[in-house]
Amino acid sequence: MDDSYDLIIVGGGPAGATTALYAARRGLKALLLDKARFPRDKICGDALSGKSVSILHELDLLEGVRQLPGALVRAVTFGNPAGAEVRIELSRHDHRDLLTGKVLPMEGFVIRRQVFDRFLFEEARPRATRCLEGFVVKDLLSEGGRICGVRGQDREGVEREFRAPLVLGCDGFNSIVARKTRLYEHDPRHWVVALRCYYENVSDLKDQIELHFVDEVLPGYFWVFPLENGTANVGIGMLHEGLKERGVDLRQALQAVISRPPFARRFAQARPLEEPAGWNLPVASKQRRIHGEGFMLLGDAAGLIDPFTGEGIGNALYSARLAVETAAAALKAGDTSAAFLRRYEERLWEALGAELRISTRLQQLGRYRPLLNMVIRKAARDPQLADLICGMIANAFPKKALTNPLFYLKLLFR
Repeated sequence: MDDSYDLIIVGGGPAGATTALYAARRGLKALLLDKARFPRDKICGDALSGKSVSILHELDLLEGVRQLPGALVRAVTFGNPAGAEVRIELSRHDHRDLLTGKVLPMEGFVIRRQVFDRFLFEEARPRATRCLEGFVVKDLLSEGGRICGVRGQDREGVEREFRAPLVLGCDGFNSIVARKTRLYEHDPRHWVVALRCYYENVSDLKDQIELHFVDEVLPGYFWVFPLENGTANVGIGMLHEGLKERGVDLRQALQAVISRPPFARRFAQARPLEEPAGWNLPVASKQRRIHGEGFMLLGDAAGLIDPFTGEGIGNALYSARLAVETAAAALKAGDTSAAFLRRYEERLWEALGAELRISTRLQQLGRYRPLLNMVIRKAARDPQLADLICGMIANAFPKKALTNPLFYLKLLFR
């Protein structure tokens, strides 16, 4: 087996698998490592946005994804603390992808990560130069201050080393690559804590994802996402900072929400299929350093989760595309220095920065209960406003209007 690689990908989730797929397209020799063996679960909301759809389409995987068990999403429903709801029909606009340039029907999916991640990993496995499951990376190798490989243990317990000019950390919020390069940090102001539980027999499930801003976790939300065979992904999340300040127990908050109106009726016959499971989400309300000498961080390891929606897969796939683009240029130039790799970080924030700054502002606006109540109540009564919100979701209209105080002032007089 040839042990010469252009890059080592640590982590085989959506960011890592997509990185391997793009690397293969560029003729790069990639070693793909993951500590788990697929299929494996990943605690998540399981939603795939328009950005994910665009990348999957570019990789010729969209039709394969359509065949996976899950649910097609044609609408988003927002609920305010007062109980008003507005359903935003995604079919009102096409999705205009800011990175790929593709214009596709606006749609999304909800697919269990155990299913989706296995699908992506199995697509990446034969395209990577080499793929090792059950390999636990324990340390990074360096020469002259530059990362040049990894050291770890395979599933037989054998200690092994692999070397490459580039190491890409695609290994989630608890990233060993981020930790060993001293870029890992846990800042409660920029972390969300969430809880997920799969249910069956939740009533009134439709072809929509539901985000309900509830008093129990403001500025967070309670969600209900449909899955296959009448099951649902149900969860709740909020900023770690607020959770600590208010002493919120998310398990108790979840139970409180589904036990009271307007949700008690829908959960009267519902049955949990698991114990609620929690996880941490480093959100992109803060621009973190995500590159250095011989390495780049991607996906959750880079803290790219949307601060408002909590969606991370689409941004992870974006980071994979741009990291491989940068890797190819760096290898061609024979320069894997931090100075060269900075272009990855710059290009990523050029693609995502405006959206993430707006999402951060929306997250902050979500602290104001009267404002949430007003916007969602008005949208529920005004089809033109609902259409405007859909256009912003689809990138047909600039989202920045949502952060302009004049936008809300005008709403008062609609």
